[in-house]
Amino acid sequence: MKTNIKSPKVFLIGAGPGNPELITVKAVKAIAEADVVLCDRLVSPEILETYVNENTEIIYVGKECSKNASTPQSHINTLMVEYALQNKTIVRLKGGDVSIFSNILDELQALKQHHIPYEIIPGITAVLGAAAFAGMPLTARGYSTSVRFLTYYKSEIVSEEYWKELALTNDTLVFYMSKGNLTPLVEKLKALQISGDKKIAVIEQATTPFQKVYTSSFDDFNEKFGDKNFASPSLVVVGKIVNLHEEFSWLENAEQEGLYFKSVENGSLIPTTQNFFEYAV
Repeated sequence: MKTNIKSPKVFLIGAGPGNPELITVKAVKAIAEADVVLCDRLVSPEILETYVNENTEIIYVGKECSKNASTPQSHINTLMVEYALQNKTIVRLKGGDVSIFSNILDELQALKQHHIPYEIIPGITAVLGAAAFAGMPLTARGYSTSVRFLTYYKSEIVSEEYWKELALTNDTLVFYMSKGNLTPLVEKLKALQISGDKKIAVIEQATTPFQKVYTSSFDDFNEKFGDKNFASPSLVVVGKIVNLHEEFSWLENAEQEGLYFKSVENGSLIPTTQNFFEYAV
């Protein structure tokens, strides 16, 4: 005898770097089947408007640590478990790729603890979109053979020995979530004699209509951009490949000002479900 009882499942999905056309077909299919979408801040609103079913509940669980307005990770975990225990299909939608500088491990542990089935659907991570839209091949022959994904949002993350290695390597360095520490980052690499043929690029709001790319030598960076408050999100790229931007950039810097992604301070991005604690993990 067939049963109509629906089985729960959570899809952990990367929505891509901003441009709504950079989401995968597999992600779109999963989103269309969702009963609930738990959505990060750095997801294109056009993705939600285009692919989410009209009967699907969307809950914004954005994070913006620089404004102290983030949804606690424990609340997100609880929401996933709570809806799964109602036999619903949940999409946990994150910007970029779901596994790069996200809290996916916390979420996987919560799902595993409660024996909830899940699937991970990758997305184009921010740096791949940013580098492509800025005309900077990350491992261009003769410029770099490796790429390192890094973050520098607080000083203790990078040890002194590792700073020395970063200054000397020919790898392309990409720093996520580091726009607030650009001055010490630049000064540290300069003090360790980073090569003069390496440059630094800051890519604001990559792949969106507001994308802007700023490049500089290390010697000139603080004079040119030391006082600039770069828009969120911004990626920092360091290496010889930054020199290729001027020659191979195919997209002009946006003339318009503004933010593509809403701030968490906006009331619409505050979680709408209050029953956070019944199934707290």
